[in-house]
Amino acid sequence: MSRPKHLVLLPGLLCDAALWRHQTEHLTDIVEVQVADLTQDNSIPAMAERLLASAPPTFALAGLSLGGYVAQEVMRQAPERVERLALVDTNARADTEEQRRARGTLIKLAEVGKFKGVTPRLLPNLVHPSRLEDPAVADVVMQMAERVGQEAFKRQQEAIMGRPDGRPDLESIRVPVLILAGRQDAICPIPMQQEMAERLANAKLILVEDCGHLASLERPDATTAVFRYWLS
Repeated sequence: MSRPKHLVLLPGLLCDAALWRHQTEHLTDIVEVQVADLTQDNSIPAMAERLLASAPPTFALAGLSLGGYVAQEVMRQAPERVERLALVDTNARADTEEQRRARGTLIKLAEVGKFKGVTPRLLPNLVHPSRLEDPAVADVVMQMAERVGQEAFKRQQEAIMGRPDGRPDLESIRVPVLILAGRQDAICPIPMQQEMAERLANAKLILVEDCGHLASLERPDATTAVFRYWLS
């Protein structure tokens, strides 16, 4: 299998291209990189359609969290265009009723102007305890949330709430798949990663040590090194 010429990266909820800065800067010697915008649409299928309209004819695809949900939808809509797939700190399940209710509450708060983005209080859910005071992680997370803003946050939450259970669809994916996750990811814990790996025909599961839900930002060197291996 030849190496892909293009790599499309998909950010997570309340994240933008800064999530993938290290990978964007350090993989350009082997691949052309673009970061998709997942802020414009309020459904996962619409996000995937927008991405496919602007992406090269064929490409490698990597998505983190929300980006991973969109990457799975791309595999449903246009599997022939994806040369290899990376699912980073994500999962294939639909939201539970409890999760939907919690997201609905957050949307209502945003609608009445109480959107605060990612506050220091929310950071422990996202990143490893060792990175909570690290400006290269904590500040970047909060700045991304501020740039994405409350209207896009509402759209993204609606999209996540409406996503399907994608586990049965994993079995039809035939391209090489990298499953990469922080060992201490509290949002998409290890059993969710193992569940995806077991359903995929051609998957490699790699856990990043001392890392929470944002591997590409928390452990950029490790993530980029694994991506280089995956792309090659």
